[in-house]
This record gives sequence, structure tokens and C-alpha cells, in this order.
Amino acid sequence: MGGLAARIERIWYAGTAVPVWLSALVPVYKALRALHQAPYRLGWRKPARLPVPVIVVGNLTAGGSGKTPLVIALVDALRTRGFRPGVVSRGYGGTQRDPLLLDDMPEPARVGDEPCLIRRRTGAAVAVGRDRAHAATLLLGRGVDVVIADDGLQNPRLARDIEICVIDGQRRFGNGRLLPAGPLREPVARLADVAFRLCNGGVAQPGETAMRLVGEMAVAVAGGSGTRPLESFAGQRVHAVAAIGNPERFFVSLRAHGIDVVPHAFADHHAFLPSDLAFGDDLPVLMTEKDAIKCTRFAGANAWCIPVRAELADTFFDAVAGRLRSTSCAPIEIP
Repeated sequence: MGGLAARIERIWYAGTAVPVWLSALVPVYKALRALHQAPYRLGWRKPARLPVPVIVVGNLTAGGSGKTPLVIALVDALRTRGFRPGVVSRGYGGTQRDPLLLDDMPEPARVGDEPCLIRRRTGAAVAVGRDRAHAATLLLGRGVDVVIADDGLQNPRLARDIEICVIDGQRRFGNGRLLPAGPLREPVARLADVAFRLCNGGVAQPGETAMRLVGEMAVAVAGGSGTRPLESFAGQRVHAVAAIGNPERFFVSLRAHGIDVVPHAFADHHAFLPSDLAFGDDLPVLMTEKDAIKCTRFAGANAWCIPVRAELADTFFDAVAGRLRSTSCAPIEIP
């Protein structure tokens, strides 16, 4: 990551003093956010209501916290409990603006890396679009009886029945300040409104459900059936590549397996080029699965990705399913 991004990281999470120019921009952010919410708060516009329950998975901070692995786990868990879930996403990082239902071979550059990953891992119906409400309607023709929105906690456009907030258990809420002086998209008090608070890593606080990401196998990025245990890299020096909200989480997870990491952090949703993986040596290259789907066409035989799964107590999924079963939905309303 560039020098400015690294400096912002230190300000938000390492106790570096907030410069005056960043503090001065906080009222601007608050005003823009209030302007975005005003039509809904004043009743001029109503959130779009689907004829099926909607679960929104989001967070309070800028960057990643483990939302997408949770969405994948939710899809799998709800299926085992008799539901037919589908997923809607804005498709951040992609060029697609109009609503689109993903096919079996979606292009990350067009629809975004996270929707591609969800589609590949679950096989569920996935729709993307800048207008999540209209994109979500595409799922209804696929027999979906519950819609999971990947991100969108701060977006009032789509009415929701259940909100789930994922918290980075290591970094928490940083310095506790709103953007851009801190990492918060909205105040921590917003947590009082969400149905479930999940703590990804670290120590879960009262009222939070513990969650952890587990990755035990490495999969060849270039395709084929090549796999090997992650622990087989122990004691080796590797290039670790991550273009996620918190790259350090990936690097730490590799070091925990005794791997000697040479870290390469990129901005979240970075569009990889072959030169990004050209390190001038034959060391193995390990990357996240989200990044790997953008590198399959040019990755070498030494490139491996580490798929992760979100582990949570079954009682959490039972509670979500219970709420879904008690939800009564009105006819569709898409203004």
C-alpha cells in the first residue's frame, strides 16, 4: 500500500495523532451522510420491500472484516435448514452498473471479486447492481426465498428484516472516530440496532458471537486439482499477496503456521496485473481466494490461494433461521 494509505492506517489503528485537516473533513462526511439519509428519514422515499426476507451483512468500519466468508457460511447453513438463499451485491470493483444475474463463469473485472467468489463457492443465485433493490428482484425468478445482501448496512435503499454486523476482533473500531479521521462509517451506537454482532477473531465482547476464519489447504491458482496442506509451507520463505481490507490479517494467519512471509499488501479490490506477481525468484506465492480469482489467467505454477471458511456456533445459524421463519413479508414494493 502507498505512503498515504499506511499513514491513514497508523492514524486509525495505531494511536497516531489525527491531523487537523482530517478532523476538519469529518463534518463534511457527516453532512453528506445526512443528505443521503434525508429522503428516507423525512418520508419522501421508502426503502424497497421484497416479498421475501432480507438479511444484510455489513460492518461499521471502512475496509474488510470478514463479511464475504460469513455470507458464504450463511448460504450453506440456511440451505441445510430448508431455505433457498440468494445473494445480492453492489459488485464493488466491477464495471457493471445495471442489475445482472451472474452466470457460472462470471468475470471479476465486470461484476467484482466478491460476487464471483460467492457464486463459485456456493453455486447460489447471485445478482449485482448499483441499485441493490432492483438487482435483488432478479433473484426471485430463481426460487430464492431469502435474500442475503453482502454489505449495505449503511444503505437505506433496501428494506431488511435482519441486520448482522461483523466486527474485526483485532482492530475493533480503531480510534473510534468517523471517516476520514477514523475508520467508522457511522457511530458505534448503531450496534444497538442490529440483530446480531459477530466478532471475527480476537475476544468477543458481551453481546457478540465469536467467529473465526479457518484456512487449512492451499489450492493452485492456475487451475487443475493441485492442493497441498498449508502447513507444508512451514519453514519456507514465501511471497504473501493480499488485496483485502486488512491484509495484515492474512499475513498473520500464515505466520501462525510457521511460514516466513514476505508481505505484499495492495489496496482492497486491486485489479491485478502479471507484473504484480513478478517477484524475480521462484519462491511460492500465497494469496487470498478473493485475489486469486483475478489472477487465474496469468498466475504461475508457484501461485497458491488459501480458501477460508467462517466458523461459528450452530446456535447462531439456528437463531437466524428462527427469525426468518417468524418473518411475514408484504407484497413487493420497488419504488
